[in-house]
Amino acid sequence: MSDVRENLTYERFGTAVRELAQTIADDGYEPDIVLSIARGGVFVAGGLAYALDCKNLHLVNVEFYTGVGTTLEMPVMLAPVPNLIDFSDKKVLITDDVADTGKTLKLVRDFCLETVAEVRSAVIYEKPHSLVKCEYVWKRTDDWINFPWSVLPPVHKSGEAPKENKEAL
Repeated sequence: MSDVRENLTYERFGTAVRELAQTIADDGYEPDIVLSIARGGVFVAGGLAYALDCKNLHLVNVEFYTGVGTTLEMPVMLAPVPNLIDFSDKKVLITDDVADTGKTLKLVRDFCLETVAEVRSAVIYEKPHSLVKCEYVWKRTDDWINFPWSVLPPVHKSGEAPKENKEAL
């Protein structure tokens, strides 16, 4: 990974989602379901679902990153796990903000494969070393990406210390 930072603004994100949606539409893929990998994929899924006029949106919670550059050994689906019966014989578009290692996308893709009619993936960014090569990618990069929804720390009640600092007080 390079030391260069890719800074995605909300405005550029809007452009990225519309361009990604256009690529999907031009390819003729019409998903029955947009399946979001939470959390970063939620933003992508909402934008693509609107742009592609797909009203069936599902979410899967996956934990993998535990900090900047630190991960669990393998990604883990968190409850509630989607019911695969809802995906039977459907065309599913899995969305995430980035395919970094690709392990999260692989977990979700493998989860769907035996039930769905077809599964494809769409991401804003794909890293060259990703295990999964997504069908739809807005930009390929090896840079660290600063997403507009994750660059600032979580908000807290005014005057209240962040949770991780409460014990230190």
